[in-house]
Amino acid sequence: MSPEPVIIDTVDYHTAGEPFRIVSRGLPVIAGDTVAERRAIALGAGGTATAPRPGPLDDIRRLLTHEPRGHSGMYGGFVVPADDNEAHLGVLFWHKDGYSTACGHGTIALGAWALDSGLVAAPADGPARVYIDVPSGRVTAIVHRRNGRTTSVTFRNVPTAVAARKIPVATSRGVVHVDLAHSGACYASVSATSLGLVVSPDRLPEITAIGREIRAALADEPATRHPDDPRLSGVYGVILYEDLPAGPAGPHQRNVTVFADGQIDRSPCGSGTSARLALLADSGLIGPNDELRHESIIGTVFTGRVVATHPAGVITEVTGTAQRTGEHRFILDAEDTLGTGFLL
Repeated sequence: MSPEPVIIDTVDYHTAGEPFRIVSRGLPVIAGDTVAERRAIALGAGGTATAPRPGPLDDIRRLLTHEPRGHSGMYGGFVVPADDNEAHLGVLFWHKDGYSTACGHGTIALGAWALDSGLVAAPADGPARVYIDVPSGRVTAIVHRRNGRTTSVTFRNVPTAVAARKIPVATSRGVVHVDLAHSGACYASVSATSLGLVVSPDRLPEITAIGREIRAALADEPATRHPDDPRLSGVYGVILYEDLPAGPAGPHQRNVTVFADGQIDRSPCGSGTSARLALLADSGLIGPNDELRHESIIGTVFTGRVVATHPAGVITEVTGTAQRTGEHRFILDAEDTLGTGFLL
């Protein structure tokens, strides 16, 4: 008798164009008392954020991110128990290479899903708060509702801290100066103009290559180490940004984030927007009443604000929209010789 096929049900969203595939049932037991511990266990002994050890959970990640069921830009999360009763859910964020510590666009999608699925009561009008434990701490999705519909979701992040300014990095395009900020994950920001680039889809191969190059060059940079939690250390994403004419509400930038091992964020990057906000505030370019209009490489928009200061940095809020794109049942038959798939 042939083994039973593996069956995984998902609910898929996109946040400003970036996919988020949610798995809330059918997962193997994930050991650990907190979300951060579960991520560490998922990585496995000797595993890293972009090269986890094989196992039943990682088989599911690869099944859902690899072709023919996924693609190299796929992103998603495993819904797990919260750290305590004060949060509604926990989540392990994943991408084609492994597991991340933070994800703003995913938090926005999870906020919408929590109301759509009935996990959190959905008011006809007004906001609903969804508290989510992620590997970097507790975040909040404030789901805005009007006439029985979700109109937008605001992601309130963990504190964001500027780690270093103007670090010189030698690249194949010359020496560039990079700023670092920890916003649940460590992001390196660099002006696209300083690299002779514009944030445009037709420059994507060059953008991807230089993003990977900068991330590799910063591997031993001390400022990429998180001051409190070594599990949050190391550059996760490289943000290439360009300044656009400011609007009446505040600064206007376009960006693209190259994260993990060369994956491209289609959205303006939620946690990356937090990093940009902290750097702009540190430079005096955005104030308490200002709003950043942050565009992605495909033209979608997040808006962001610095809403408070904190001993560990600044508190930011990033607002965008999430739309459900489908509900799926993925099947891996024991006779399928491609197994969990492939990446090109």
